[in-house]
Amino acid sequence: MTSPHLRSAHLYAAARTPFGRFNGALAGVRPDDLAATALTGALAQVPGLDPERIADVIWGNANGAGEENRNVGRMAVLLAGLPVSVPGTTINRLCGSSLDAAMMASRSIECGDADVVVAGGTESMTRAPWVMPKPDRAFPAGGVEAVSTTLGWRLVNQAMPAEWTASLGECNEQLATEFGITRERQDAFAARSHALAAAAWDDGFYDDLVVPVPGVELARDESIRDGTTADKLAGLKPAFRPDGSITPGNASPLNDGAAALVLGSELADLGDPLARIAGRGVAALEPQRFGFAPVEAAEQALRRAGIGWSDVGAVELNEAFAVQSIACVDAWGIDPEIVNTRGGAISIGHPLGASGARILATLAHVLRERGQRWGVAAICIGVGQGLAVVLENPHADGADR
Repeated sequence: MTSPHLRSAHLYAAARTPFGRFNGALAGVRPDDLAATALTGALAQVPGLDPERIADVIWGNANGAGEENRNVGRMAVLLAGLPVSVPGTTINRLCGSSLDAAMMASRSIECGDADVVVAGGTESMTRAPWVMPKPDRAFPAGGVEAVSTTLGWRLVNQAMPAEWTASLGECNEQLATEFGITRERQDAFAARSHALAAAAWDDGFYDDLVVPVPGVELARDESIRDGTTADKLAGLKPAFRPDGSITPGNASPLNDGAAALVLGSELADLGDPLARIAGRGVAALEPQRFGFAPVEAAEQALRRAGIGWSDVGAVELNEAFAVQSIACVDAWGIDPEIVNTRGGAISIGHPLGASGARILATLAHVLRERGQRWGVAAICIGVGQGLAVVLENPHADGADR
């Protein structure tokens, strides 16, 4: 139950672009333009909202080194044609950036600082630039190596212990060893993701959630491989260890895309809310074990919502890697069949800054579709962090309206 001294924060609308694969259909679209498209799409779902009422736009982005560098949240506001009086900020919690944005927005609403806030995130992993450090002194004689900012560590501080700065794939190979998660389980999990995502598109589930990108012919998420099976995935070679279990088939791909959410109080007069933000959690552990961080984050969010796993009817867990997703589901002790019922990041894609908003929006729609009251959205984050949000479906029996 919410405190009588706090307002409730609700999710009223959500929209995202299709997620394009690396160097795919969205490769020619700037991340700030992707952000503006998602923002415009979400606001179109609340036509009665005067844009002047938007107290803030909180936008997630994990890179910040390229075309999104100049506060992409504010740029999205301007490119979307909103009044110049609408402010915007950009935050970076790597893969969890846009879920963090939604959490910040909900806190602002609950404490009364705002009545309507837009949250979201954007990422073009294709267009992420190469960077190089400035030299320690002028006119060095030697060459300088450019470093890709697409994914993972770059320009590492040498004071960091080596085990903390291992590659994301190596870190998850360590999880596979720690929890005894086999290649077969990972491939089966990945094949299920593709099958469910393809079925969701065929069923029209994403029709109201995804908006087209102007000038691009991309009607659905580009990384989905309909017909993928565990047997087919078993033929792929390990990507990080010669004898490892992680392959390009059971890990999320590199992607481009954006997602946006409209949040407001119960007094915002924005129509019928999709869901109520009922609990939030943030956790951290050893950087190399980042894939397991959603476990404690979700436990926190559930405690703050005043419920337990037995009450939860749907879970959206970002599938950075199949192995870390399996480890989290096993730790929670929940039925795997309630997890990512409309596909996950292995198939849909994982444009880092946009993924948190995607899973939160998907969860709200899954709860409505399944008639379930409670759901959990959770995401792992590089450098050893995790976030989670509990949503309540206001239309379910017993809901706190």
